[in-house]
Amino acid sequence: MKQDQRNRSNKTGSKGESLLELRIIRYFLAVAEEESISRAADILHLTQPTLSKQLKELEDELGAKLLFRGNRGVTLTDKGHLFRKRAQELVDLADKTALEFASSDNEVSGEIYFGCGETDAFRLIAKTAIDFSKRYPAVKYNLFSGNADDVTEKLDKGLLDFGVLIGFVNPSKYDYIKFPITDAWGLLSSTSSPLAALDCIRPSDLRGVPLIVSKQAHRRNELRDWLCEETNSLNIIAFYNLIFNAAMMVKEGLGNALCLERLVDTSVGSELCFIPFSPKLESEIYLVWRRYQALSEAAKRFLDCLQAAWDVKGMSQ
Repeated sequence: MKQDQRNRSNKTGSKGESLLELRIIRYFLAVAEEESISRAADILHLTQPTLSKQLKELEDELGAKLLFRGNRGVTLTDKGHLFRKRAQELVDLADKTALEFASSDNEVSGEIYFGCGETDAFRLIAKTAIDFSKRYPAVKYNLFSGNADDVTEKLDKGLLDFGVLIGFVNPSKYDYIKFPITDAWGLLSSTSSPLAALDCIRPSDLRGVPLIVSKQAHRRNELRDWLCEETNSLNIIAFYNLIFNAAMMVKEGLGNALCLERLVDTSVGSELCFIPFSPKLESEIYLVWRRYQALSEAAKRFLDCLQAAWDVKGMSQ
């Protein structure tokens, strides 16, 4: 027991406090960003020996080497990359919490954090934000874009207030409201492709066609159910998680992308066109938040505004 206490004491700062505190974590993040202890020390207004000592003590406490130190700067080890990710999450959560408590009792302020999948339906959030900002001008918005896996990871860690998810919600983990509109699936193709002459895309039209497919959608049953027996005959040449770069591949003629409508410019004059599926395939869209999560006052009021605008109630099971 005494030996364990001595070991823990050796892995703490001079005042007996753990080095895994926000100040030291911010020091590490500055070094990781600058890739230089000397440049980071200048930014942090520390001497280089002081910063080096803090980093060495942090590595000792973690029991892992975080940095390779060289003549031209520093690089992160594998453990360093992992710690950087975790450290950034800790700092983001701390900053988010501080903002939630920074407003006075008479003023609603702070930031509302959204994680968003790719959907044109987000414009409904934007419309509500216009009216909300007129009532609460001190509130700001923080947006994170990613697929459902990215969004739910941050939701689960408390880094987001709300997530916009397409097609599926786990009601055991999240409360939610359903958007009053849906997204339709179709094929994004080059206007020079023979497929561009079709009014709609049926499963049989995709035989042998080089396809670029959403990795997330490929895992879900709704797309497989629509494709039926054609699922095993698809010529999938690439997967994507966000459509922008996939659209560049389509534009250059590499293939055709299965995607949701209104995510890419297909207006007159564009090199791309969107052809809807037949029979129609639509995905429902949800605004979700963690069950039993204590939302900030700004987030609660924004949710109230959304529910009033959409005439819906929050749902959980």
